[in-house]
Amino acid sequence: MKSLIIQRHTLFILLATLLFACGSEKEKPQAVPDAPVYTLVFLDKTQSVNVNKVYVGQKYRQVLTDIVENNMKNKGDKLEVYFIHENTSKARALSLTVRSEMDNLEGANATDKEGIETAFQLSLQKEKSIFLRQAMIKLNQQNTGASNQSTDIWASLPVIAKANESGAQVKVYYFSDMIESVKGADRRDFHISAPSNDEQAEQEAKADSKKLEQYVIGSPEVTIVSPFEPTASSKENNPHVTHYWQTLFQELGGVSVEEL
Repeated sequence: MKSLIIQRHTLFILLATLLFACGSEKEKPQAVPDAPVYTLVFLDKTQSVNVNKVYVGQKYRQVLTDIVENNMKNKGDKLEVYFIHENTSKARALSLTVRSEMDNLEGANATDKEGIETAFQLSLQKEKSIFLRQAMIKLNQQNTGASNQSTDIWASLPVIAKANESGAQVKVYYFSDMIESVKGADRRDFHISAPSNDEQAEQEAKADSKKLEQYVIGSPEVTIVSPFEPTASSKENNPHVTHYWQTLFQELGGVSVEEL
């Protein structure tokens, strides 16, 4: 009799544990899919950047290849290319979105899952190949018009702000020497007057951020892909100009800026 009671007690514990486990499984929150990646590439099409130079061309092609490979992975991931010149905000040259989508794997056996994943990767790689080819055409496109006389990098900010509104993960790449050069009151022309030290760079960036704070850029990942070789002098590759942009983006959104 005592043995029967113990057995019943053990069975009750097992049933309770099983019910609790099932309830816990139901209460587990569904995995939230990652936000799509929204990539903005700004290609400097002014006189100061020449992609026909061997070092510049090779570096820019490799980075662009890496961007397409690493950022365009899922349906909805987006790549937009803008030209930097006198009219940057109106210079969208390319807009591409991943259309490939993996079929539902629920209920599929191991063989079917492998087939579904393979089909998705083949479709995605085909899209990436097309995207990269189109992006390379834009990279190599020359700008012989009058717009190559000015470099309006500030005008990229409303473009970034619009991307931020999408709710996507925004990644920004400037293929540029970042020499802002726009004539007129309250503008910067680093060809004529570039910051000569970090203190001046910070003061100018903080003053300029007040004029540009209307653009809510969020917290994008910002990368500057410079055209300068590692042996470039500070006169050619002014580190204080880089510090200006790092400070400006920090003021506008607490954004860190990486330079390649």
